[in-house]
Amino acid sequence: MTNNQPIFRALADPTRRDILLMLRGGEKTIAQVAENFDMTRAAVKKHLTVLSDGGLIQVRPKGREKLNALDLQGMAPVLDWLSFFDAFWDHRLAALKTAIEKESK
Repeated sequence: MTNNQPIFRALADPTRRDILLMLRGGEKTIAQVAENFDMTRAAVKKHLTVLSDGGLIQVRPKGREKLNALDLQGMAPVLDWLSFFDAFWDHRLAALKTAIEKESK
C-alpha cells in the first residue's frame, strides 16, 4: 500500500481545499492566490507547498514567477480510498434491503 499521508494532510486544511477550488479556473501565481485570503504571501506559499507535496497541484516556473495548477491525477488515490467505502456501503445497504424484503413477506 502506498503512503497517501501527504495527500490527506493537504486536504485536511480548509484553506488548502479553497485553494484547490480556486485553481479549477486555471493556473494562478502565488500573488493571485494570496489576493483571495487574509494572510501573507509566505503563508499562501506554505499552503501551496503542502498541496504540491501531496501531488494535488503542479508548479511550473514562468519567468520570475511560479504558476500553480490543479493536478486532477493527484486526486486518484483519494478516489480509490473513497471507493472502498462506496463498495462497503453498497454491500451493507443491499443486505439491509434483502432483510427488509424478507421481513415484509
